[in-house]
Amino acid sequence: MTSLRFFGGVGEIGGNKVLLEDEGVRVWFDFGQSFTMGCDYYTGWLRPRNQNGLGDYFEFDLLPRLKGLYTERLLANTGLRYETPRFDAVFLSHAHFDHVGHIGFLDPSIPIWCGSGTKLFLEAAEETSGFTNYGKHEYRTFRTYEEKKNFRKKTKIKIRHLEVEPWHVDHSIPSAYGFIIHTSAGVVVYTGDIRAHGPRKEMTEEFLKAAREAEPVALITEGTKFTDDEEEQNENDSEKNSSEEDVKEQSTQIVSEMNKLVFVTHYSRDMDRLRTFYQVAKENDRKLVISPKTAYLLEKLLDDTKLDLPDPLKDNNILVYYKRKKTGTFQESDYYIWERRYWDKQVDYKYVHENQGSLLVNLDFYQFTELIDIKPAAHSLFIHSMSEPFSEEDLEDEVMRNWIKHFKLDFLQLHASGHMSKNELKKAIEYICPRKVFPVHTENPRLFKRFFDHVVPPEKGKRYLL
Repeated sequence: MTSLRFFGGVGEIGGNKVLLEDEGVRVWFDFGQSFTMGCDYYTGWLRPRNQNGLGDYFEFDLLPRLKGLYTERLLANTGLRYETPRFDAVFLSHAHFDHVGHIGFLDPSIPIWCGSGTKLFLEAAEETSGFTNYGKHEYRTFRTYEEKKNFRKKTKIKIRHLEVEPWHVDHSIPSAYGFIIHTSAGVVVYTGDIRAHGPRKEMTEEFLKAAREAEPVALITEGTKFTDDEEEQNENDSEKNSSEEDVKEQSTQIVSEMNKLVFVTHYSRDMDRLRTFYQVAKENDRKLVISPKTAYLLEKLLDDTKLDLPDPLKDNNILVYYKRKKTGTFQESDYYIWERRYWDKQVDYKYVHENQGSLLVNLDFYQFTELIDIKPAAHSLFIHSMSEPFSEEDLEDEVMRNWIKHFKLDFLQLHASGHMSKNELKKAIEYICPRKVFPVHTENPRLFKRFFDHVVPPEKGKRYLL
């Protein structure tokens, strides 16, 4: 018997947890945390208690209550007895929190497969965030594009009789993969998160072609942009037509006409966007100012040479912004050891204030208090280069706009989405031509039935036989 069960990403954007079972083999595809996880019971400082292990999560059905899945120390006080793992592997599509956020709860002896770049992202997150813990798992990595070359290595990972093919796809984070899974009942395709208009759209096209040729019995597809709201769909179609090159060209033109400070905010793991604004700064004789955490991630990702990212330690076009910490006097000892690596590239609020016309500052929402010290000139530019309403770095829009208004900044929205638009996704599904479609990572799974007869809107925990 071959079956699918969905324990997350059901009627919501994010939190994907897909369990595939095939003649005794049990494999997960993603194990993320929902953006709205537990919002009916938890808010602000009212959070699940660490000292109660998984007890608070199980109380409100926030995690699947399955035997042989979780690490032993987290099962005290849950009523669920620890058993040796009953699952063979976890495959991660990419490193966004809504796809990987709960892997730290899993038994560490369950192997985790991911792209080599995804492992670098997870390592950087653990090394720079005291609260992040992805667990001491055995990570097994794959890479399907050769460094400095443009061809894909065909990779098949065998879990007993099951074969999993990872296919590199284009998304708003490097090392994103879809999967073609060969089961005893036929091929199952899982898209992960995917777009068709990014800088490496040819990878997505190759994946879709391979998926079609595999004649899948089931397609598990994301549907982030699949909406029935006309206004939102117009925005989706607009973003579909905006490529990374469009963002670069428009930003370059606007920044070239500025003699004041330019701020930009974007998703911190979107390396395509970071590279874009690095190039915008360089072409306009400005220095790009980034945080120590971004510098650390950049340096970590230099191991993946195909990304073609600048070296924050060696590149003269990059400066690193240090906030005041502890003593408030910029003592080197005020900062974590990993932060001190970039001390020679250090700039502070005084430097930024005095050099406003020669800098492009990467400023995220949680650094807005630095504006008080920087004191930007009126009509400095703030480029908002993100738009998805659900993300691990979701902005509080009203608060953001209050800050922008207070400091008299000019606001500009420039973005290219990390997901397929509704029309792009419809065409992709029609092209792949699966026997069944299971929509996940969408608030509108039933909307798919309006366009396709073979759609199965999944119910949480229900078993679907193939």
